[in-house]
Amino acid sequence: MTTAIEPILVGRGKKDAMLLPGMANRHGLVAGATGTGKTVSLRVLAEAFSDLGVPVFLADVKGDLSGMAAPGGDSPKITARARELGLDYQPAGYPVVFWDVFGRAGHPLRTTISEMGPLLLSRLLGLNETQAGVMEVIFRAADEAGLLLLDLKDLRAMAAYVGDNAASLRTRFGNVSTASIGAIQRALLAIEGQGGEAFFGEPTLDLDDLLQTAADGRGVVNILNAQALMAAPKVYATMLLWLLSELFERLPEVGDPEKPKLVFFFDEAHLLFDDAPKALVEKIELTTRLIRSKGVGIYFVTQSPLDLPDAVLAQLGNRVQHALRAFTPRDRKGVAAAAGTFRENPGLDTEKAITELGVGEALVSCLDARGMPGVVERALVAPPRSRLTPLAEADIQAVIRGSVLFGHYEKVLDRESAFELLRTRAEHREEPGQTARPARSQTERLLTNMAESALRSIGTQIGRQIARGVLGAIFGGKR
Repeated sequence: MTTAIEPILVGRGKKDAMLLPGMANRHGLVAGATGTGKTVSLRVLAEAFSDLGVPVFLADVKGDLSGMAAPGGDSPKITARARELGLDYQPAGYPVVFWDVFGRAGHPLRTTISEMGPLLLSRLLGLNETQAGVMEVIFRAADEAGLLLLDLKDLRAMAAYVGDNAASLRTRFGNVSTASIGAIQRALLAIEGQGGEAFFGEPTLDLDDLLQTAADGRGVVNILNAQALMAAPKVYATMLLWLLSELFERLPEVGDPEKPKLVFFFDEAHLLFDDAPKALVEKIELTTRLIRSKGVGIYFVTQSPLDLPDAVLAQLGNRVQHALRAFTPRDRKGVAAAAGTFRENPGLDTEKAITELGVGEALVSCLDARGMPGVVERALVAPPRSRLTPLAEADIQAVIRGSVLFGHYEKVLDRESAFELLRTRAEHREEPGQTARPARSQTERLLTNMAESALRSIGTQIGRQIARGVLGAIFGGKR
């Protein structure tokens, strides 16, 4: 491993707290109570990785990271911190690409139902074990029938098809209960009510678009606007899990590179594990352990180390711990747990220091060149070079329109998939000249319900497209 790349200055205390780029793919943790400086530490790391030519992906859950696109120097506290640490402070804006599942404050970020897969979808929908098993059947039946599952209307149509044909599918897939199909359909309606339909469709995210460098060689900072997503935390957590899974599946093995290929910051990391089934937690643990060999570093941002399972926490070699409060027994347990994750410094009472840290101050421990945790140091975190205050909406839109990606993800596609093909099959089963309309099947009832749902959301682009397809099916028109 080469030592030509300069280490990243995280902060300064009695010693400089440095993060080695060659160890940055060994993952990390930024923890601390609200208002103690976690977001600033996240910025400092993201800027430093970008300066090294490493692309970054981070979720903006508070709406205060858009200022990274503009030069800083807007806060007297930042310039004062630079002088205090003896740094030559040079404000700088960074090459930023904005993303937004809803397409309002960034390029639309989408995937398809098929790419998401039954495990993550079951997590997203809050299904129990039996219902998750039926979701597996729906996917298997779609694969056997050659039906694409691209968006939510495809999944709803396929679920209705499996319900209508449960008897014929039983010999291959086992029992499929009407109750489970109904639970899945209700969960899909709930996700639609949270705006989740915007996340499914085409064009889907091309992972290469997250791995870009700017013309000056700096890594692009991909900022996901996650403010609205926080109202639907399962959508947020599942979407980021899908991104990690896709990176793990598609990127080649690179071992331990001299710097990461991508650094992924997962803010509000506790949402990954809240009420997560054991199978999903195991998948997260496995992905975290193995994705480092793909050159991807994952940095979890959360309030307390107790928010993460021990198996995940043990894999986070680089730590930035801001202040924690110790008012309750659980708080004190969290402080003790945080202190216990550091390599002891004989000259520092780690547990006591965690409760005494000021804003912008942290305990820092990073891996050395041998991959061993460094002795914990108390340090003042270095100041970020970009603007602390958010950009105005007009400035964000200017960045979006100026991106080379503008126009690609904004154009929604709706290929022929499970919904359209199942509708066509249902039409062909009707006999020519038939005058009496037979009792409607569950699939037909579903189409009618979907039309009504689509009419309610007619004001959106996706809603209009769904309405055209559904109404055309019901009233015999063509798209």
